[in-house]
Amino acid sequence: MKLASIHNNTRDGQLVVVNKELTQAIAVSEIAPTMQAAMDNWSVIESQLQGLYEKLNAQELPNVFDFSTVKVLAPIPRAYHWADGSAYVTHVELVRKARNAALPKSFWTDPLMYMGASDAFIGAQDDVIIEKEEWGIDFESEIAVFTDDVPAGVNAKEALSHIKLVTIINDVSLRNLIPNELSKQFGFYQSKPWTTFAPVVVTPDELEEHWKDGKLHLPLLSTLNGKLIGSPNAGVDMTFDFGQLIAHAAKTRSLMAGTVIGSGTVANKGNLNGSSCLAEVRCLEIIRNGKPSTPFMRFGDRIEIEMKNAKDHSIFGKIDQIITAYKK
Repeated sequence: MKLASIHNNTRDGQLVVVNKELTQAIAVSEIAPTMQAAMDNWSVIESQLQGLYEKLNAQELPNVFDFSTVKVLAPIPRAYHWADGSAYVTHVELVRKARNAALPKSFWTDPLMYMGASDAFIGAQDDVIIEKEEWGIDFESEIAVFTDDVPAGVNAKEALSHIKLVTIINDVSLRNLIPNELSKQFGFYQSKPWTTFAPVVVTPDELEEHWKDGKLHLPLLSTLNGKLIGSPNAGVDMTFDFGQLIAHAAKTRSLMAGTVIGSGTVANKGNLNGSSCLAEVRCLEIIRNGKPSTPFMRFGDRIEIEMKNAKDHSIFGKIDQIITAYKK
């Protein structure tokens, strides 16, 4: 099943069911007006939404509309809880190697995670609006999941059953603001603006054999100004699966329905096409040449992020954004 939220002059948008080809959709306000409402009542309404999805794909429903013509919001335009992990430790290892910093052994057994801004998320075609280029604008291509209510202390295996929806995201970073923030030893804030989501989220069964053991085993494509930056397989080199990330987040407290958990930047070790952010590209250049040659993003740059199935069909739709100057 595929779901999205479309613009309807409200902050949380209108929940819609989208067909497999991402060409048609139908509003489902009588079942759940918003994505959060759907997550709050998932056990009750999932079968109703699934029934509509099947009829939509069979072209048995009236009142459908062209999905490509509507303004798409983030599937959940704002969430009660957004936590981003760093599941690809090979990425962290590379970044630290570029600055001659040792990787603590605990990083391989204890996930890194921070809580991000969830008061608003950005739609797939919305501009990334930043005030200054010198802040070091970077994209980060990731996988994300939505959960139902997760009890505190859940183990990693049980946590997998709480994953209800999967998507891809662009977790924008302002690289040149990060060092000062981290030096305070109090985490990210200014360096992590709003996160962008693909047009749709899908249930794990939609991913077929590619969803296995809490990992999505398909390449994640990142294209900057028409040039492919990387296409790492998201199921490879993922040190912590989503069950482990959820269990980490729920160690001392429950997670509420609609919680979003991110994978961190997808990366494959030793793969020339393994990068999903410019920071990693620059680190590889530092290790190879002694200094970086690839600049961070500038105003007017276009970043596209997408994942396709074995038939070369877009699964979640494409993130397609322009970096734009913020005007006061």
